[in-house]
Amino acid sequence: MQLTHNTNKFVPIKFPITLICENVSNAPNIGSLFRIADAMGIEKLIFCGDNIPLGKRMTKTSRSTEKYVDFEVYESIESVIDKFNSHYLIALEITENSQPIHTLSLASNKPMALIIGNENYGISESVLKKCDDIFHIDMYGNNSSMNVVTATSIALYEITKQFNS
Repeated sequence: MQLTHNTNKFVPIKFPITLICENVSNAPNIGSLFRIADAMGIEKLIFCGDNIPLGKRMTKTSRSTEKYVDFEVYESIESVIDKFNSHYLIALEITENSQPIHTLSLASNKPMALIIGNENYGISESVLKKCDDIFHIDMYGNNSSMNVVTATSIALYEITKQFNS
């Protein structure tokens, strides 16, 4: 028998993870990021950019999770990143020096900020330079990118597995 929201055996957990989104601007993606932040027990969700659509198109996808996921919106990611200098800052981006996300090894439960980028342009070079590490998801097809929400889901699963063990 399939379990419902009321009959599942999942125990709510909040992980010391902040998800920082640089110029993610597609309303359904934003709604889905609220859902994945809730599902994965993320402490906070931060949107950075000057055009963050938090209206009806976003709420259709979020399924009301924006009502209980702690979130903030800022115009500039630069000022936000500077506030997280005590966190382990990691970027989810494919670069010359990025490592596969499955190789991430957390040495402690130090608070973490996971940075994701714009649907078309990724994470800006200036932000990548401020990160402690850059990770990517290995892909085996012809395409060299995947949807930002899909990639974030995979990364958060890998990260929370380590916090949970």
